[in-house]
Amino acid sequence: MSTETVRRAAATHAPDAGKRHARKAAIAGWIGSALEYYDFFIYGTVAALVFPRIFFPPGDIAAATLASMATFGVAYAARPLGSFLMGHYGDRFGRKVVMVGTLLLMGLSTFLVGCLPSYQHAGLLAPVLLVVLRILQGISAAGEQAGANSMSFEHAPANRRGYYTSWTLSGTQGGQVLAPAVVLPLAALLSEDQLLSWGWRVPFWLSAVVMIVGFIVRAKLEETPAFQKEASHHEIPRSPLKTLLTHYRKELLQVFFAALIASVGTTFAVFSLSFARTTGHHVSTSILLWTAVIANLIAVVTIPFWAILSDRIGRRPVFIAGNLLCAVSVALFLWSIANGDETLILATGVLLGGIVYSITNAVWPATYAERFPTQVRLSGMAIGTQFGFAVAGFAPLIETALIGRFGTSPWVMPAAFASLVCVLSAVSIYLMTETHNVPLDKLGRIER
Repeated sequence: MSTETVRRAAATHAPDAGKRHARKAAIAGWIGSALEYYDFFIYGTVAALVFPRIFFPPGDIAAATLASMATFGVAYAARPLGSFLMGHYGDRFGRKVVMVGTLLLMGLSTFLVGCLPSYQHAGLLAPVLLVVLRILQGISAAGEQAGANSMSFEHAPANRRGYYTSWTLSGTQGGQVLAPAVVLPLAALLSEDQLLSWGWRVPFWLSAVVMIVGFIVRAKLEETPAFQKEASHHEIPRSPLKTLLTHYRKELLQVFFAALIASVGTTFAVFSLSFARTTGHHVSTSILLWTAVIANLIAVVTIPFWAILSDRIGRRPVFIAGNLLCAVSVALFLWSIANGDETLILATGVLLGGIVYSITNAVWPATYAERFPTQVRLSGMAIGTQFGFAVAGFAPLIETALIGRFGTSPWVMPAAFASLVCVLSAVSIYLMTETHNVPLDKLGRIER
């Protein structure tokens, strides 16, 4: 066979190979994110329902709930630190290194949470150890989505970047289905004493299985062509963070403010659980958990649809519409909880978590990835998003502190805070340049 024949055959099969790699990266991103965010959000579910009575001094349940929400937020505070670490390694040594490393760190730290002693047995050491492990979870999560999104983005065809990167967020929603789905049967089958003594530990111990499955999937991934090209041409900066902070400060700020929309996710998944227990209307925990399960199941399906729409008409109009709809829907959801109408809670919760919030989740992976060139894409996404997510992590704490403030109904000030965050995110997206049709090698350089 002649050299020319080989060259033509390779060219013929290259598009098919590219599509296979894109699908493989997207599937690995989905599975890995589902497993990793099961670990991350199982903490939030249990923190809202059980941890106030396990890891903190008895007597003042309101103070214990506030402290438990603070430990949930600690992981988000650690995420900016993790973003610098994971961003450097991802842009210096490759996307695969980050994807495997974050999964192992998340699985181990989550498993160890299930092994911790309670406050009754260890005193203040118990919440201290809880915070340490939660910080490790935050460092891991800081690189997870940026790594998976960069991998999917750089393998994807130019006209389908939104679709393929959306699989990572679809997987994240899948993980949020698994978390309450594991807690629901435990809460239903076990007595309160059993749940508080050992039942709450089971979901954390299951992370050992999660870690093994995720590692097998991600270890088989191939590095992206874009990163390999940069490496072969010796164009990888020795200090990606220096390059990023010198030339891409505006993009980082835009991504930071846009990423504040994640506050809607923590309001929906975490704050709503503790809010329902303190409003006095005796809203059952099971209705909120089932709302989360149904909404996230719907989101797994709707996220790719919204992403395809963004590939066709652009990121900005879809993203902004999602932000503004979230501002209204989150207020309706909290109002329905305050009124204690479980049918209304289910309807508004599914609308918010399953349809409206999924619009923003579908579009942000490609939107943020398109703000940066290959040399600093992972670190740019990681740092920009994680500072925004840090605010989102403390949203349940802020909203808990705002309940009933200034003589308002319990839901008003938390809803006002969540809606304000949505508007700030929409403004940031409006100020961005549309990039859905920009070639990969031109991204990050269009405004230089």
